[in-house]
Amino acid sequence: MITNKLNERLNNIKENNQFKVPQAVALGVRRRHKDTTLDVLYTSIQHEPNDDLSALFWDYSKTTNSHFYSLDSDSQQKLKQDLQDLPLLDHNQKESLSHLLSLNESKTGYSTIDIGIYFCFDLSEPIQSVEDAFFRLQLISQRCVKPHSISLDGLFGTLHNIAWTNKGPILVADVEKIRLSSQFTDQPLQVSHVDKFPYLADYTIPSGVRIASGSQVRLGAYLGQGTTVMPAGYVNFNAGSQGNAMIEGRVSAGVVIGNNTDVGGGASIMGTLSGGNTTVISIGDQCLLGANSGTGISLGRGCTIAAGLYIYAGMKVSLYNSDRQPIDINGNVVTDTKNTVKASELSGRDFLLFIQHSETGKVECFPNQKLIELNSELHNNM
Repeated sequence: MITNKLNERLNNIKENNQFKVPQAVALGVRRRHKDTTLDVLYTSIQHEPNDDLSALFWDYSKTTNSHFYSLDSDSQQKLKQDLQDLPLLDHNQKESLSHLLSLNESKTGYSTIDIGIYFCFDLSEPIQSVEDAFFRLQLISQRCVKPHSISLDGLFGTLHNIAWTNKGPILVADVEKIRLSSQFTDQPLQVSHVDKFPYLADYTIPSGVRIASGSQVRLGAYLGQGTTVMPAGYVNFNAGSQGNAMIEGRVSAGVVIGNNTDVGGGASIMGTLSGGNTTVISIGDQCLLGANSGTGISLGRGCTIAAGLYIYAGMKVSLYNSDRQPIDINGNVVTDTKNTVKASELSGRDFLLFIQHSETGKVECFPNQKLIELNSELHNNM
């Protein structure tokens, strides 16, 4: 139950002409080296937050711009008490935020760590800072928003290339010096990777997922409830799964796959980061990409691509009905030479089966009459 005193205070804040509700807000732990932000871990991000919660956070910063506002120890303790009196958060969220606010700003051997509030007022605007970049990636990975629903423009230009190590994130230029110094300790420097993106599992673990190898899922991936990523599977940022999914192949940047879909071992779905592709590829529910297959077109519901077959947009595909009669794209029976289309013309259509004729090598498309069923026990990841 909110106290009268806090309620009166929040009402006064909301009447302030400078106050406005952000699109999203969160508490975060920021690591910096000198003036360079290395990363930020956000907990319990609130997307489209309640007016009272927004007013409470705003009272500590008075900001009207997207900004990370660092809290001193006194402000942390006051905010911790205020959050306990605010009945808008569930028990787990309150516990997480309370624990975070009990921690203190500190200086490690390399980075300075502080706690603060991040406000984002317009998620359609390009990314403005490293704090903003990590905020938006975690908005996606914490399932607050879906891939493609917010702007990630400016992401690569904003993020620093970082060595991700057992001693925290380190600027690449400083690695050798720290490596040499660490050789005189009982904990030598270990570098897991050098990249602009850390691993998702180091920042959040979405409920109901299995990630067999943490290095295979970048922060900014969206993993739906019931998703399993096997050791050879890979999910890039701004990409992922809508629900139950078996991922043994590559889900490239921008790609979203549907519920009860299986991306087989070695399979690959064309993304939007390289090769000049600007078309966003999506894969519908109950699709199967066989081992070592791939696609550069979207698939609707219930589609299958046979093992070893890669469907690219300009590929010639011969169409047949379930009786193996040649048909045109509208389903009309035609002569055998009139049933060929570019694969791009089939993009997004439902219930298609793509196979390659074992003798002629011709790529053929039939109605898909047998939909896959994922093993429910494998995707009960609770």
